[in-house]
Amino acid sequence: MEECIRVMRRALKVLARRNAILPLRQVVRLPGRVGALAVMPSFLGSPRVFGAKVISVFPRNSNTPFESHQGAVLLFEPKHGRLLGIIDASSVTAIRTAAVSAVATQLLAKIKTPELAILGSGTQASTHLESMLVVRGKSIRRVKVWSRNREHAKRFVRMHSGRKKGVQIEQVDEAQAAVENSDLICTTTASKTPILKGEWLSPGAHVNAVGACIPTARELDSEAIKRSRLFVDRLESAANEAGDFIIPRKEGAISDSHILGELGDLLLKRVVGRRSSDDITVFKSLGIAVEDLAAGYFVYSRAGRYKGGMEFNSERGK
Repeated sequence: MEECIRVMRRALKVLARRNAILPLRQVVRLPGRVGALAVMPSFLGSPRVFGAKVISVFPRNSNTPFESHQGAVLLFEPKHGRLLGIIDASSVTAIRTAAVSAVATQLLAKIKTPELAILGSGTQASTHLESMLVVRGKSIRRVKVWSRNREHAKRFVRMHSGRKKGVQIEQVDEAQAAVENSDLICTTTASKTPILKGEWLSPGAHVNAVGACIPTARELDSEAIKRSRLFVDRLESAANEAGDFIIPRKEGAISDSHILGELGDLLLKRVVGRRSSDDITVFKSLGIAVEDLAAGYFVYSRAGRYKGGMEFNSERGK
């Protein structure tokens, strides 16, 4: 996680410097809306690689042995177009998404965040607990976990209790109880309707909104977005894909200018993040292909260095 946070900081800076090509993701929805296939292509100028993440999204997999997100990151080199690597997308998505939220937390959250709320209890909840402990572990003392499935939340607590000395992890029955008085909140659910209300947010809170990634779904209500200083991973993606932004804009609660900038802009000090200890800040995460390419290239480089993975030669049919 610590390595991935550093990789994400570099990739977001490259994007902010316009040294990347990043089309909007293409989505094919399956009949009956049981799932979808998303294709996320990109070119990254540093390191010079291009490729795509191809991933299936099946939200109903939560009660099965299968991940909700499955697929591969395809990594190519730009001199001859040679395929360099095929990397598991589930692992990359789980780690890089939480790592980007960690970057947002470093940039936007208060230094002292003793109470962390996690809404959700799946894979992203686990990786977000890990990433938040990396960047705010010195101050976090209590973690409140809420899930629509209480048994899942209890299992999450059992799995992660004792992870870090001095940090108490507990399950709560209501989302409001998790959010109220929390300094740091991560929403990691598959909910299509708001699970977090703006009236619950305390002055100075920071929210990493991760779960909803289509125009018709959101985890935060309009009041939460309206009260916040809002930042995104990419402006074009948020304007076209983020229901957490699109829906309150349609309602007239906010305008396009409510998005104050991208994380890369914050890293390059082009925009101001938190202005005071009472500001409520929100990072709306969608996940973008440059993050997958950067993470994929890091994995590929390490595999070569440590002789990991499986190497094959397509020219020889091996």
